[in-house]
Parts: sequence; structure tokens; C-alpha cells
Amino acid sequence: MNAGREVTESRRSRAIRFIVSLGIVSLFADVTYEGARSVIGPFLNDLGASAAEVGIVAGIGEMLAASLRLFSGRIADRTHAYWTITICGYAVNLIAVPALAFAGNWWTAALLVALERTGKSIRGPARDVLLSEATATVGHGWGFGLHAALDQTGAVIGPLLVAATVAKSHAFGPAFLGLALPAAAAVGALLLARSWFPAHGSAAPDQEHQVQLPKVFWIYTASAGVLACGFADFALLSYHFQKNGIITSAVIPVLYSGAMAVNAVAAPIFGRLFDRFGLPMLSIGTLISMLSLPLGFLGGPMAIVLGVACWAIGIGAQDAILRSGVSRVVSMNKRGSAFGAFNGVFGVMWFAGSAIMGMLYDRSVTAVVIFGLTLQLIAAISFFVLRDRIHRGFSRV
Repeated sequence: MNAGREVTESRRSRAIRFIVSLGIVSLFADVTYEGARSVIGPFLNDLGASAAEVGIVAGIGEMLAASLRLFSGRIADRTHAYWTITICGYAVNLIAVPALAFAGNWWTAALLVALERTGKSIRGPARDVLLSEATATVGHGWGFGLHAALDQTGAVIGPLLVAATVAKSHAFGPAFLGLALPAAAAVGALLLARSWFPAHGSAAPDQEHQVQLPKVFWIYTASAGVLACGFADFALLSYHFQKNGIITSAVIPVLYSGAMAVNAVAAPIFGRLFDRFGLPMLSIGTLISMLSLPLGFLGGPMAIVLGVACWAIGIGAQDAILRSGVSRVVSMNKRGSAFGAFNGVFGVMWFAGSAIMGMLYDRSVTAVVIFGLTLQLIAAISFFVLRDRIHRGFSRV
């Protein structure tokens, strides 16, 4: 009895250390990406982009990267080269983000944003398979939530660094160049994690192997796609803040940093709640995120702060639960393909929603709010309906 308990505790401890290791990698990566993302809206505005163009840029990287996620996920399943694929994806950050400093027009910046998103699409499915192997030991919700908390810690630091640089230089270029350092640190930390945990991803654990992705997975993915379509990107929110003079350019990344701090707290909480109560927790997170639309687009400074907090809570719930749901219904041998397909659909729908919201914004801010509220409500209802099928897990779907 004691020997078995010691083995279980040892496996749990090792799994947590592995999750934390990859979380530190994501921390550095998010200092890079989220630092840049926090000012993409104002940066594109300075380059002469319209609201519709900002909406398209916010979503185009996700759309273009979506198809690559499908391929990278399938390649990960076939080759089991999870580490190699993940390292290549993170390395793209070293190129794309610092190069934004040299973008002379909005479409060049759009190409670099798409390149960074492409790097994420390459690494995403393979990294999530590695994570899902470890989260199975400690609870998928808690494991993904812990990883998301570390990830979002970087998302807090990055915008603050950018805000300080922009406030000092009154320009975005030096901020983008400075983000080369955390991008390099992410790759270095990943190489260390690979040397410390070489066995992870080398073989699937003993469990049922599925021949194809189950029907419930596709229903779940479609529901997540509806959520993505109705979720406003921060680039459009920050564009609205600056265009209407509600918040200055230097303060916007600070606001975004605060949102990421809220996200870091919300993710592990929603992860724990998911492990205990299941998918209805994602419905609750979605209902909270809906408040960000009227508060963020129709309110004043105080309402905006509350709205961004609601937006961050919604992101935190998504970070902890969406991947956990996939892990619940798909066996290890198909998870690369599953994460690739899931992220692909999510990315395409995020692009579609961002583009539509951008075009609607040029005509009616109220229409943006109604569009987002409608789709997020549909998604929240869908997740609630799916609660029992996701809870039963892959062996009984």
C-alpha cells in the first residue's frame, strides 16, 4: 500500500515538474508575444490601418496558421517528434517579433504577425500532446490551468516591459527589438526541459487507442469555433480605446498586463473547477466574458477596466478548459491530430469573427456588441449540453 502510494506521488511530482518546466518556456514566449500583441492595435493605427484592417490582421494569423496546425498535428502523431516540432515553432518568435520594429507599413506588420502565429501553429499541437501526457496524472483541468498560469505570468511581464519602453522612447520599434531577449530565453528553456525530461512523448501511455476522432470531439470543436467567432480580440478593443481617446497608448499595454494577471489567477481556478464539476464551468466563463462587449465598447474608463477584466476571465477559462476537454475525449495516439484540428477550426473562426467585428465596427459599435453576445451565448449553451458526454471521457464516447 505504502509502496504504491509512493509510486503515485512520485509520478505526480514528476508530472508537476514537467508541467512547470513547459510553463516557464511559455512564460518567456508570452513575454515576447503578448508584449507585442498588447500594442498591435495602436501600432497598426500609427501605420495607417483602418478598424476593418486591424480586425483582419488580428485574425489573419490565426486563419493562415490554422491549416498548418492540421498538418503539424498529424505529423506529430505519425513521427512522435514532439520535441523537435515544438522547438522549431518557438524558434520562429526569434525572427518575427523583433522584425516588427522594421515594418514600414501595416501590411508588412500583418505578414510578421502571421509568421509569429504560424510558429505557434507549428508548436501548439505537439506541445499540447506533451502536456496532456503529464496532465493525465494530476488532472487535465488543474494541469492545463497551472501551465496557463505560468504562461500568463509572461503575458503580465511582457506588456509592462513594452509600456515602459514606449513611454521612454515614444515609439514602438525599440519595444519590439527588446523582445528578442525573452524569445531567445524561451528556446533556451525549452532545450533544457528537453534534456531534463527526454522520455516525455517517446511513447503513449497504456490506454485505449482510437482509430478515428470521435463524433463528440467534432461537436465540441464546432462549439468552440462559435465561441471564437464571437470573442473580441484585444487588438480591436485597444483600437477602440485609442481612437476614442479613452486610454492613452502608454497605458494600453499596462491595462493588457493587468488583464493577463487576472487570466493567470482565473486559469488554475477554472481548471480545478473543471476537474470537479466538468464543462459547465466553461459555460460560466463564457457568460462572464460576454460582459466585456458592452462594457468595453460602450462604456467609459471604469467600465472599460471591468470589461477587460471580464474578457481576461473568459480567456482564463478557455486556457484551462478547452484543451482539457479535448484530452478527455481523445486517446493519446490521436491527440496530435485532435489538437491540430481543434486549433485549426478555432483559428479560422477567430479570424472570421475578428474580420466581421472589424467591418461592423466601421459601421456600428452596437452591432459588434450584439454579434459577439449572440455567438457567445450560443457557445455557452452548447457547452452545457455537452457536459455529460465530455465528462464520460474517451473510453465511452
